Order: sequence, then structure tokens, then C-alpha cells
Amino acid sequence: MVKYLSGVEGVLLLLIVAISAVLAWTAPGFWSWQNIFDLLNGSAVNMIFAVGLLVVLVVGGIDISFAVGASVVQYVSLTLAAKLGADGAWLTMSLALLCGFALGAFNAVLIYGFRVVSIIITIATFNVFFGLLMFLTNGRSLWSIPDWLYTRHPVWTMQTGLGEAAVHLPVAIMLLMAFITFYILKFTGFGRQLYGYGSNPEAAMREGVSGWKVHLFAYGWLGICAAVAGMMQVHIVKEVVPNALIGREFDVLAAVVLGGATLGGGRGSVAGALLGVLFLALLQNGMNLLGISPYAFRVVVGVVILTAITGINFGTLRKNLKQGKA
Repeated sequence: MVKYLSGVEGVLLLLIVAISAVLAWTAPGFWSWQNIFDLLNGSAVNMIFAVGLLVVLVVGGIDISFAVGASVVQYVSLTLAAKLGADGAWLTMSLALLCGFALGAFNAVLIYGFRVVSIIITIATFNVFFGLLMFLTNGRSLWSIPDWLYTRHPVWTMQTGLGEAAVHLPVAIMLLMAFITFYILKFTGFGRQLYGYGSNPEAAMREGVSGWKVHLFAYGWLGICAAVAGMMQVHIVKEVVPNALIGREFDVLAAVVLGGATLGGGRGSVAGALLGVLFLALLQNGMNLLGISPYAFRVVVGVVILTAITGINFGTLRKNLKQGKA
């Protein structure tokens, strides 16, 4: 137990408990089932993004195009389903998953095929995807969505003094995506290959690990997670807004890095990614309840990313200095 609590996940869990205790005392309305359920429902989309981004970080890559990719998936899948005259859940979700995987695989082909740094490629595809989306849609929102997405689907409800509090479908879908990702990374040989490749790509490839398979799976899985998150976002807000998800990529990146993943690859866990998202969501929720400016939260996100990048560079510099002395 002591060993677990000494890890990143344990530290984050203790911080979440400590902040929750402080907010329960200082922020009116925080410690209520309604607020807790709202926190879970509101964090579900980012958590789905996070488990997908985790896989990319594990293999040593980075992707900042997944949020706009989710917006593209929303438009493409719902528009195609409407034109085909069948807007059922299975067809729409199948189209969404195919589109999401295609966008992720496109990134993987460019990154591994041309051996270009992943952040450069995904900055480019971010602008390409977003520019095409805004150009082809003229920035218009989609209001006509299928009934299965429009109707609320509570998976757990309870009566409180303020009325009914419920956990909705996005939370259940998030748990499913998190479990699948956890199983792949923890209990499959391919999951061990992903960690091995992220730790040392050259050594992994000498052992027979395929760089193509690693990249196609990592970015393709993030694309699938982005598709699922995008559809759950539609379910929550009941419309498709082309720029609604823009900016979430940095919040999710900060959360996953906060949860123990490194920008150098080879490290990270599903539990850490989920706790990272929950920690930042809790912090934002507390700031809102206390009336603190939302810009303060942006400062927190920036500090997390800056600390992660400088920490990695410091570690690399120290290693090089030691090798130089040797």
C-alpha cells in the first residue's frame, strides 16, 4: 500500500482527497451529489481523450490534432448517416469510428513514413482539419441530431435534497474505453511492445517490434477515442459546434502528463491519466465555486506542461553531462 501511494497515481489521489476536503469546507455547494455527478459527467469526454492520448505518449509521440479531429468526426458521421437515411446508433457510431481511425492513421503515416517529429505533423494536421471543417461548413452548427444522441441515458440515478442526480451515458462509455485501453497496455504482449518502443525504439525494433504497427495502432486508437469522445460531446450538448472542442487538447495533454506519462515515451498508466483529468476538473470546479477568474486555471495548465517539458530536458541534459564525464 505504501509503495502504491508513493507513485504518481497515489500522490494524485491524495491531492484529490485533500483538495476535496478543503473545497467541502470553503466552497458552498461543492460537497453535494449533484455537483459530484456533474463533475463526473463533465469530465467524461476529456477522460476518453486522455486514455487515447496516453497510448500516443507511451510510444514516444504527441498529438494535438485529436480535439479538432473529434469535431470533424461529428460532422462527417452525422452528415453521412443523414444522407444514407439511417441515423441509428450502430451505423452512426461505425461511421464515426472509421473516420476517427482514418484521421489518426493519416497522422501515423506522415509521422513514421516521413520520419517527422510528431508535434510538427499534428500542428499541421490540426490546421488542415480545422481549416477544411470551417471552410466546408461555413462555421455553421448542426442542430439536427439523431434521437438516440439527443435523449438522455442515465445509467445511475439517486434522489437528493435538491432533486434527482444522475450519472449519464458518457461516464459509462468512458469507463469502457478506459478498461479496453488498460487491458491492451497491461495484459497483452502488444501493450508491452508499445512501452518497449517508447522507452527505446531502436532496441525494440531489433527485437522485432514493427514501428509501423506501433504508430498505426497508437494514433489510430487515439483517433477512435477522439471519435467516441466527439459523439459523447454531441450527446451532452445536443448540437455540433465546429470549434467547441478546440483548446481541449492542451487540458488533456496537461492532465495525462500530470498523471505520470512522459513526453519522452515509455511511461504512463490509465489510472494516472484519469486521475490527472479528475484533478484538473476538480481544481477548475473549485475555482468556479470560489469565484476565482477562469484565467487562473489556464495558468495551472501552462505550468503543468512547462514543468513536464523542462523536467524532461533537464533529465536528458544531466544524463549527457554524466556520460561526458565518464
